[in-house]
Amino acid sequence: MEKMYLLLNKMKSVGLVLGLIIMSTLVSCVKNPPESSFKTTPYDIKVPKGFPVITYNPLNPMTQEGVALGRKLYYDPILSNDGRSCSQCHFQANGFTTFASNSLVHANLAWSTNFLWKGEVSGTLEDQMVFEVTKFFSTDVSKLNANEEYRGLFKKAFNITTITEKDVAYGLAQFFRGLVSYNSKFDQFSRGETDLSPSELNGYILFTTEKGDCFHCHSIPLTTDNSFRNTGLDSVYNSTNWGRYEVTHNPLDKGKFKVPTLRNIELSAPYMHDGRFATLAEVIEHYNSGVKISSTIDPIMTKPGKQYGLKLSVQEKKDLISFLKTLTDTTFINNKAFSKP
Repeated sequence: MEKMYLLLNKMKSVGLVLGLIIMSTLVSCVKNPPESSFKTTPYDIKVPKGFPVITYNPLNPMTQEGVALGRKLYYDPILSNDGRSCSQCHFQANGFTTFASNSLVHANLAWSTNFLWKGEVSGTLEDQMVFEVTKFFSTDVSKLNANEEYRGLFKKAFNITTITEKDVAYGLAQFFRGLVSYNSKFDQFSRGETDLSPSELNGYILFTTEKGDCFHCHSIPLTTDNSFRNTGLDSVYNSTNWGRYEVTHNPLDKGKFKVPTLRNIELSAPYMHDGRFATLAEVIEHYNSGVKISSTIDPIMTKPGKQYGLKLSVQEKKDLISFLKTLTDTTFINNKAFSKP
């Protein structure tokens, strides 16, 4: 009887120990869950010294898989139902816009919070790409879901088996965020790697002082302040030139359009929201002598000394164009990582 009692006690002790081991294992699993087999490779954007810090979207971290997916989508007419792709209006050789088109360039949008000429979209690049996918292209995601290659690419990038419009937008946003232009002659000059010619340097001085007065809107290094301004293109407004007013319905926004970046401006003619100017010389002459006054014109255009234009000499206008050409980034327009895969 005593032996039986000892045996039962021993069995209880063993059971208790086994129970504790099992519980410990379960707790350990909860604290340290098994690693997922899904892994992506981080994509680092090279942000040069002097540029603002990029604010990333935590819901869409940059990965090599995501950027590769977005790059393929950028060049693929599968995005649309009529044969269009992003690349058909945005050529890399023209700084990711189309020669003879007034499309805004796709460069350094990682720092933008307002998109399109009238600012129809504000927020993140993801917000803009949702607009492109759902409104501009009306993407039929069933075609992507039926495509074996794209199913594999979306699986690698986002670990999904069913592709949605949001997933398409997020892939595109990653590629767009990586389109950074930072190696123009002016950038190299800013880093002390080269010198500007006398004409380029004089143009730079004109650009960054009250004489030319470009820097208030086209702030360096991004050469845009991401705002909307009326720069005196017209004095009478209707549905063809309302601009920002179409979005806000604020009468003070009539004639206001987004300040574009001037990076690669040499390559992206024609100029202004409606492409009315074919050359940089025409643009400068507008500011020099062609500004039209209206109730919504930007105060910068009419401050003391500017009411009747900049009054630049022939040589000063040439110098300003020389400087603008230093913003051409041949590294950017020839970067194979941005070209059609």
